[in-house]
Amino acid sequence: MALVTTKDMFAKAYDGGYAIGAFNVNNMEIVQGITEAAMDLNAPLILQVSKGARAYANHTYLMKLVEAAVEETGLPIALHLDHGDSFETCKSCIDGGFTSVMIDASSKPFAENIEITRKVVEYAHDKGVVVEAELGTLAGVEDEVNVSAEDSSYTKPEEVEEFVEKTGCDSLAIAIGTSHGAYKFKPGTKPQLRFDVLEEVSKRLPGFPIVLHGSSSVPQEFVEKINKFGGNMAGAVGVPEDQLRHAASLSVCKINIDSDLRLAMTASIREYMAEHPDHFDPRQYLKPARQAIKDMVAHKIVDVLGCNGKA
Repeated sequence: MALVTTKDMFAKAYDGGYAIGAFNVNNMEIVQGITEAAMDLNAPLILQVSKGARAYANHTYLMKLVEAAVEETGLPIALHLDHGDSFETCKSCIDGGFTSVMIDASSKPFAENIEITRKVVEYAHDKGVVVEAELGTLAGVEDEVNVSAEDSSYTKPEEVEEFVEKTGCDSLAIAIGTSHGAYKFKPGTKPQLRFDVLEEVSKRLPGFPIVLHGSSSVPQEFVEKINKFGGNMAGAVGVPEDQLRHAASLSVCKINIDSDLRLAMTASIREYMAEHPDHFDPRQYLKPARQAIKDMVAHKIVDVLGCNGKA
């Protein structure tokens, strides 16, 4: 099986009331942990790569890792560019074998966002690649994305129809209160996503796939483990998983998860090195880290996304 686009998997997810997990990858162990969990649960999968991941691991290495995952699992897997910041970055990924790209011009004025997105869409569609765009801006820090709370804004439902019609994008990332990184909300507050915005967008775009970025739940077991072994992550608060599951039952077809992968891996490695300070073989501490990612992804697939058995 070859890499696929998200078009068919999103159509099935929308009709089935579940979402597909879009997990960021940076190295072999992360790819293996994610895909082994998806294979065990027969779940469709989106592996996504940020601009920072391409700079860190090299485009060619990442492509070969994902191709190996497709060969090993036989699953429908889409390879997606996360937060492409320019036409040139998107073009490079399209020409390099990605089946899906995101152009994030959400920080630009509305008309300029449309113009940039439409240019990417025209090039991508000519190559059989699908495009995700974004309206509204999420707060937080993750790789190349750095938006202050003051500069963040909810998606305006009254703009979505014009935006989708004029750009021709295939899915739309919206801002309803999620946030990039592990520090999404102030400690002690009760996070609440703006489902009124989501519902209004869904009414205006019936049948159209919606995407949520910044959707890691920041499990406290990982935070506590990191803190126990020398870290300092006081105040890390994520998105409640019951709210994500509710979003997945509506029009949200793609939910992005990155921070939780990093937390699971880091917590496992910190614990291992604290318990085995004399070990220096990377295989010894990366093996349990890979298992931690696999366990976390399996939980997300079953309890949050609801896409197990849907491959």
